[in-house]
Amino acid sequence: MILSCQNINKQFGEDTILKGCSFYVEEYEKAAVVGINGAGKTTLLRIIMGELAADEGTVVLSRGKTIGYLPQLVVFDSENTIYDELLSVKQNLILLEQQMREAEQQMKLVSGEELDALMNVYASLTHQFESENGYAYRSELAGVLKGLGFAEEDFTKQIQTLSGGQKTRVALGKLLLLKPDLILLDEPTNHLDMDSIAWLETYLMNYKGAVLVVSHDRYFLDRIVTKIVEIDLAETTVFSGNYTDYAAKKEQLRISRWNAWQNQQREIRHQEEVIEKLRSFNREKSIRRAESREKMLQKIDVLEKPTQARADMKMRLTPRILSGNDVLSVTGLKKSFDSVTLFDQLNFALKRGEHVALIGSNGTGKTTILKIINDLLPADEGQIRTGTNVQIGYYDQEHHVLHPDKTLFEEIADAYPTLTNTEIRNTLAAFLFTGDDVFKLVRELSGGERGRVSLARLMLSESNFLILDEPTNHLDIMSKEILEDALNHYEGTVLYVSHDRYFINRTAHRILDLSERTLTNYLGNYDYYLEKKSQAVPEHTAVSPSAPIASAVDKESKQEWKNQRQQQAQKRKLENDLKKTEHAIETLESRNEELDSLMALPENCTDAAKLAALSREKEENTAKLDSLYTEWETLSEKAED
Repeated sequence: MILSCQNINKQFGEDTILKGCSFYVEEYEKAAVVGINGAGKTTLLRIIMGELAADEGTVVLSRGKTIGYLPQLVVFDSENTIYDELLSVKQNLILLEQQMREAEQQMKLVSGEELDALMNVYASLTHQFESENGYAYRSELAGVLKGLGFAEEDFTKQIQTLSGGQKTRVALGKLLLLKPDLILLDEPTNHLDMDSIAWLETYLMNYKGAVLVVSHDRYFLDRIVTKIVEIDLAETTVFSGNYTDYAAKKEQLRISRWNAWQNQQREIRHQEEVIEKLRSFNREKSIRRAESREKMLQKIDVLEKPTQARADMKMRLTPRILSGNDVLSVTGLKKSFDSVTLFDQLNFALKRGEHVALIGSNGTGKTTILKIINDLLPADEGQIRTGTNVQIGYYDQEHHVLHPDKTLFEEIADAYPTLTNTEIRNTLAAFLFTGDDVFKLVRELSGGERGRVSLARLMLSESNFLILDEPTNHLDIMSKEILEDALNHYEGTVLYVSHDRYFINRTAHRILDLSERTLTNYLGNYDYYLEKKSQAVPEHTAVSPSAPIASAVDKESKQEWKNQRQQQAQKRKLENDLKKTEHAIETLESRNEELDSLMALPENCTDAAKLAALSREKEENTAKLDSLYTEWETLSEKAED
């Protein structure tokens, strides 16, 4: 074990962020911390690093172990170049190398015992230099920089001239070269393109140390981690496996808890109905049974109603009208900025209902293509044609469609003036904006909040062709999954740019890979794209399901239909049996009341034979009723099941 966190509690004001947080990380283990935005993930990393003090609990790093941390926002300034900044990490090797060169020069000038002593020193220096991979440190440094997306011409750039994202990549490179025993990474993929993320995944998978990462990149988590630490409502739960394993287990737990609550509620209602029915029989034995059931009901440990996952944010994207089959046609498209040509002679088309992901490295021109289609940028050459009845809905990653000085309420009301106040509030509530939140100004919102407002506008547009530029940026995992579900049920056409490989895997029918100024078409999701790209065999035609598969599906559907019919027949029989039993009980109870009245008549009281016959009939009826009451309870429970 390299790290142990035990019973960590943390509050900010009245808000409990962490409560009884306990988990550990083994040496060489790769683990992730997940949770919705604001759950306390970054707070936990800062407590581990000692930047924040926990209210209670302990953090223990094994004796002699080193730890390194990459925060989300890197703030550092330096007059160094990128290369020199990373080279500063290797000062010990630079010093060793310098001492070795000095020893080599001195050995030329001495002899005898002095030379022997110097050779021993040189041998020791050389051994240490070799053991720390000294002969390869410069190539290792260059490999890390290139892996993180820096070209060789970038190596000489000054740190102070870099963007925030570039500085974060430099900080990540320094951390990887330091090679601490435990690395803490807070959203390390935020400023990386797909190639750099893939390189980082491989690096971390082979890293000879432990890693604890906070990330919303589910594909990244699937590749590298074997343990998930979930923070939910301030409490932590540990799951073994990668993200997909965690998601499946989490869903099973949610379904299990929900089903347990529903079953208990159903049982409580059933028992209350039985108690009420038994009391209505108005017999001493029935009343005793009712009281017995009532006592048992009072002893039940009533389960708390679980919150349904994603119940507070629902999204439905519904086209208002159907477009023609040919949605978009792009031919001979070219675009350059100054002397740099982004792409040339691009040709592609979209059919109705297709979900197409446009991918490629940063700077290849993906967003530019979307802007040209939306008439936000002119093309240098080429033609773009949209089909019959095509209505475009555009999601811009910079959210230029939003007005910074409007409130959220005004943003929706002005865009859709026919909506009532209630409809506007309901729409915003679906995207987690409730109460006075709807009167916030757009310019006061975070990136993730602006993304949700843009998605709310898009949902109301009723467009049949969605063009989305990085729609999952700044969304937490839950929000991403909601968007994925909405797109998967969307009957219109979708073209989007995204670096989120998990999102692409779940929503794309086809992938267009933009590289070397041209497009390559792959008919499938991201995993399929990786497989075909490794084989260097792009495809251009769809593959139809084979007849045996279709036949198997038909057979399965028929069997399911048959099972449903049998269940419905059994249910109808139980309901009929229950009604017959209730009718028989009512008939016998009415007859017994009639018999009581007959036995009370003066003429029957003096007729011993008549009285005996009436009494005998009532005893027989009572025995039948006891049997019928039991039968009714049994049938009632079966019907409920």
